Amino acid sequence: MELKSFCRDVRLSILDQIFRSKKSHIGSCFSCVEILAVLYQKVLNISEDSAHLPLRDRFILSKGHAALAYYATLFQLGYISKQELESFSVKGSYFIEHPNAKIRGIEFSSGSLGLGLSVGTGMALVSKREALSCRVFVLVSDGELQEGSTWEAMMFASQHRLNNLTVIVDYNKLQALGEVDSICSFGSLKDKLKAFGFCVLEVNGHNTFELETALKISSDEPKAIIANTHKGYGVSFMKDSLMWHYKNPNAEEYLLAKEELVYQE
Repeated sequence: MELKSFCRDVRLSILDQIFRSKKSHIGSCFSCVEILAVLYQKVLNISEDSAHLPLRDRFILSKGHAALAYYATLFQLGYISKQELESFSVKGSYFIEHPNAKIRGIEFSSGSLGLGLSVGTGMALVSKREALSCRVFVLVSDGELQEGSTWEAMMFASQHRLNNLTVIVDYNKLQALGEVDSICSFGSLKDKLKAFGFCVLEVNGHNTFELETALKISSDEPKAIIANTHKGYGVSFMKDSLMWHYKNPNAEEYLLAKEELVYQE
């Protein structure tokens, strides 16, 4: 499927399930849709049939509160059924509000921010030591970078020259309590990542061509991609609005958002 249509359908699935379940984090889900689409459609050496094979690439959604974006992507790719997707946040379902490794295609049960990159770094180290071809990609949020464990993992990755590891920062500049810079500023995030020994690239996180190009560039060092995104991207009244970190749409907002997504050019 063409990437633009794929992203639209993922956002529509997210919207439907958020409205049905009355759960939150729609803004965080919408900001990373293009990143997930490019990873799974253009970059990762993995498919529905190879999701269990040892030499598959690994992906970890460390910003686990955006799990519904992950589930909706896996649904579009055929990993999970519509019935499974619609069981999101239903009592007894595996499809909980953070990624669950009991679901086919999901490597790690993330959710506690700051843990995903440490796990991904360990996976990359094992792969490198055993001379395996598989690569590891970890998607983190900018607010998550305020967790010290992420920087410890980066120091470790740089020390061991894990050039099979790529960290993607969903840099939408908003976290749960406000603007990232007003809570704990990074200064220049690019300079900080470089200082930690990473090859750093900066792209428009909603431009699929820029994302694909950056993700396919090879490096002798671990790689970090700063993907500049917008919280709530795809729906005008949600875009860059902190309230949509936790808010779910009412009936009127749901219909307005759906119409905007359906007729998006």
